[in-house]
Amino acid sequence: MLINKVIGGVGDMFDAKPADVKDNLYLAVNGAWQEKAEIPSDKSRTGGFSDLDLGVEKKLMEDFHEFANDEGKINDDLMLQAVKLYRLANNVDHLSKFHQQPILKDIQRISDLNSLKDLSDNLAQLGKDGFPLPIGVEVDADMKDTAKNALYIGGANLILPDKSYYDEKNESGKKLLAKYAEVAGRLLSMIGYKLDDAKTIVEKALAFDKSLVPIVKSSEEWADYTKVYNPMDFKEFVTKSDNLDLKSMAVDSINDTPEKVIITEPRYLDNLDKLVNDDTFENIQAWMMVRFLTSNASVLDEEFRQTIGEYQLAKSGAKEIQNRTKYAYNLAAGIFSEVVGTYYGKKYFGEKAKEDVRSMVKKMISIYEQRLSENTWLSEDTKKKAIVKLDKIVIKVGYPDKIEDIYNKFEINENDSLYDNISRIKKIINQDALDQYHKPVDRTKWLMPGHMVNACYDPSRNDITFPAAILQAPFYSLEQTNSENFGGIGAVIAHEISHAFDNNGAQFDEYGNMNNWWTKDDYAKFKTLTQKMIDEFDGIPYAGSKVNGTLVVSENVADVGGLRCALEAAKQDSDFDAKKFFTNWAKVWRNKSTKQLTEMFLSIDVHSPAPLRANVMAQNMDEFYDAFGVTEKDGMWLDKDKRVNIW
Repeated sequence: MLINKVIGGVGDMFDAKPADVKDNLYLAVNGAWQEKAEIPSDKSRTGGFSDLDLGVEKKLMEDFHEFANDEGKINDDLMLQAVKLYRLANNVDHLSKFHQQPILKDIQRISDLNSLKDLSDNLAQLGKDGFPLPIGVEVDADMKDTAKNALYIGGANLILPDKSYYDEKNESGKKLLAKYAEVAGRLLSMIGYKLDDAKTIVEKALAFDKSLVPIVKSSEEWADYTKVYNPMDFKEFVTKSDNLDLKSMAVDSINDTPEKVIITEPRYLDNLDKLVNDDTFENIQAWMMVRFLTSNASVLDEEFRQTIGEYQLAKSGAKEIQNRTKYAYNLAAGIFSEVVGTYYGKKYFGEKAKEDVRSMVKKMISIYEQRLSENTWLSEDTKKKAIVKLDKIVIKVGYPDKIEDIYNKFEINENDSLYDNISRIKKIINQDALDQYHKPVDRTKWLMPGHMVNACYDPSRNDITFPAAILQAPFYSLEQTNSENFGGIGAVIAHEISHAFDNNGAQFDEYGNMNNWWTKDDYAKFKTLTQKMIDEFDGIPYAGSKVNGTLVVSENVADVGGLRCALEAAKQDSDFDAKKFFTNWAKVWRNKSTKQLTEMFLSIDVHSPAPLRANVMAQNMDEFYDAFGVTEKDGMWLDKDKRVNIW
């Protein structure tokens, strides 16, 4: 049976009905929930991950409210600053006194640019101060020498989420861009521009945005992570534009002259002079103004937040924007993410749970090592190197032991406007990021805070992170059986380990350096298997569109490897229950999203739609068929030669 036919019935999940597990695992487990589940009015989805997010948000909002009314209950100076930001952002009366004034001085800086030369002369400082630019710099680990930081050069981003939104046949894209134009025009009028002038500015901004579409990378191109690494001698780089002073931009950003830069989008750099020249300057200036205003509108006052919120709702499909208090909490928890995440981890997770989960991760790594040792398609040489990489993976569980020093620089003045406070912090963050050029890479850095319901693998550090917030039911609970926990958090843990050996991670060694440690024959076999994974998902109908197998391949490789490894771990228990294992696997992927969010994720998300992750990965496991008695006559059947297993 063809895979497209097998899961075609999952195509429209909005009115899903319960099903028999033999025909549709996801709907058998989640169908009744799917029918009754309601997406919160200020959200664009609900389900496993989202419900945990809501729980974390509720707990922390209660704590923030209590702290805001009684600072004496706060025993941490950094948390006090976070609470001050929350209190300031929630003080509508105070913010309304400022209205649009705080942003006017920065809008004026854009207006005062009289020529392309003005822009060129100020690129570095404008970048440090957070202005959108047609070209910019970033400091990150050198992908081929991850002990050191390097200077990366990137281009501008599109207004809409992906190039596909600009396709002539994409009606959603047309509507969304029209909504953006309307909202941007109103925002400009709110800061004093006449309606006709505002309309002209928006038209020019959209003209520059349109010129970017054929040049910038698509989400599919960005998903091929190693393709961002294009080192170029600095002497060559500075010759790449006749219109911009690229040398000053780079040197003034890091106060140094680099030997090389790394180009993330070679096509963009090759077309830079076509995009940025005297003829396009006015469009670029308008684009900078519109992008800056729309990205900062929510931190002005409530009227501005409601106005930009109209576009955000059109993009996400949510029915209403967050209330002011919830917005204030999320702003504070985002700016002070590591502070809030560590507070959450210590209070609601603790050291004992940290050690329990760490031992689970170590067990999963040992299972993975066993599977690598028994692998039938790898040579001994490649196996040994894969195991070396596996043994070097750094495990980060719950929350960091030490909060980054940068948070000590964040001071909130509740007498100032919210905009001025946020602007100061953004400048500190930008400068700190650039300052890293002169420092070694900090391998202790966490990519996710403790209150985030997620997990990740970082190929440049060869580390895996499991924040405290994901380590709860249905992923993990002492009240669940081992089989259920392995079908939940076990598969998540092994998924992140598998990223070390997905199509991107496999190109990095045990120290996180981009380095080919494979034999030629082994890598050819691996490429064949990853192509099978691309083919398995490519073109599956879903929500009126189709899955892009190339876009989602890395996550699918991690999914199938993670599920296989978790299954092997679960089978070691004497009370292993395959039905409970696969049932909880399907349960963690329950998801109901707005049409708009689903459409956006199909265009930009490197993860497959949740129902497909539940079903297709289970179809790849022989044990699934044995557990539920699935035969050729059933919808979940997939012929053995079509089942994809890599790790």
